[in-house]
Amino acid sequence: MAVLPAAAAAAYQSIAQMGAAGPAAAAPAIVPADISGAGSFSNFLSDAVKDSIGTIKQGEKMATKQLAGQADIVDVVNAVNSAEITLDTVVAVRDKVVAAYQSIMNMPI
Repeated sequence: MAVLPAAAAAAYQSIAQMGAAGPAAAAPAIVPADISGAGSFSNFLSDAVKDSIGTIKQGEKMATKQLAGQADIVDVVNAVNSAEITLDTVVAVRDKVVAAYQSIMNMPI
């Protein structure tokens, strides 16, 4: 059984966050989703893209700080891992959108 480095880093990050938060934060409160319909799909998609760009920029910034000797290696690994997972997700969504578009274009009229 091979363990991917990205999965191992993600597991390490989640365990570190649980330990740093203490026992009071071990059970996060459940917050209901906003189902008022105020947001549209385009707003959701725009926010998701902005969050993705921010995550990738944060990973680049932490890698640059590490090169300058100003960042802890654990923080750098976590930031770069988050950026990698975000990029993988964006690519997977893009591939699904392209496949759906091609499927629609191949439909007979």
